[in-house]
Amino acid sequence: MNEKRLDRIYEIMGEKELTQILLTDPFAVFYVTGKWQDPGERFFGLYLNRTKNRNKLFVNRLFTVEEELGVEKVWFSDTDNVMELVSGYTDSSCTLGVDKNLPARFLLPLMEYGAGLSYVNASDCIDQVRSCKDEQEKGKMRAVSLLNDKAIGLLSKKIRIGMKETELAQELMQIYRELGCDGVSFPPLICFGANAAVGHHEPDDTTLSEGDCVLIDIGCKKDFYCADMTRTFFFKSVSARQKEVYEIIKEANAKAEALIRPGSKLCDIDKAAREFITDKGYGEYFTHRLGHFIGMEVHEKGDVSSANQNEAKPGMIFSIEPGIYLPGEQGVRIEDLVLVTEDGCEILNSYPKELLIIE
Repeated sequence: MNEKRLDRIYEIMGEKELTQILLTDPFAVFYVTGKWQDPGERFFGLYLNRTKNRNKLFVNRLFTVEEELGVEKVWFSDTDNVMELVSGYTDSSCTLGVDKNLPARFLLPLMEYGAGLSYVNASDCIDQVRSCKDEQEKGKMRAVSLLNDKAIGLLSKKIRIGMKETELAQELMQIYRELGCDGVSFPPLICFGANAAVGHHEPDDTTLSEGDCVLIDIGCKKDFYCADMTRTFFFKSVSARQKEVYEIIKEANAKAEALIRPGSKLCDIDKAAREFITDKGYGEYFTHRLGHFIGMEVHEKGDVSSANQNEAKPGMIFSIEPGIYLPGEQGVRIEDLVLVTEDGCEILNSYPKELLIIE
């Protein structure tokens, strides 16, 4: 068990007046125990009780969990009534905090067996801790972002006339393998021409033509942590309109990143980019929030949007990704990952953002 992370979770549980929580999200359990287990349809849960020191890890005998994790393991089989078992360890006299990802097939029997006096979503107790990365996590995020920078640099050299979006996506998979990545943090978004104006367009058989924009939104994984970045290129030539839009997005990206420091409201960071794009006449074509939090999952709790009044804190890592999407014409997005430091921010992506024409 990671005691520092556990102490912070206990602290937030105290603030929320929660004595006990049951974590079932594999990422949450891994974050605390250091043990990764994808349970599939089976139950795998970590019970935390901050006052009675009787934490338990519930493990199906199918799984291999031989390590000493600093928490007592409670084993069960497929034929056991696992929710009745879990309820025997919880405190029925007080509220039980449950995971946001706990399926109804487990939650409803848990309630029937009276595992708690009442039930609340307690995922914030761990999501708040996960939102501010420790030094080990920062190092992993720097490393995976560096791999992603290398990948997009190599990928840009593979772009050629007449190739399909799917072909470029396949080239990326080979590059990730050669770089030693552990996989992708999300399926790559490779968009040629007008496809770049389609939200989350999946690569298809569209072929590349001269004058097309090439929007590449990619992320690899390494040591359980995710990268994510977007760059937009132009093939052979760039029109005046394309250049105008690109430069607006590059400036919007810079204006937002210049505001990032502890105490800055996340909504104000979004506002800086959004107002600039609006003032340039393209506000209706910036159709999404400015950014999302990231770590072990490519989209974690928290975002950079007009609705988020929370302040940036040291250790937070999120994307800054303004975009303009002109239907039937083109789309431009530039995305970095940014780490909030004690007095400003560190941009984790070093790949250039100057307009690049692929010859």
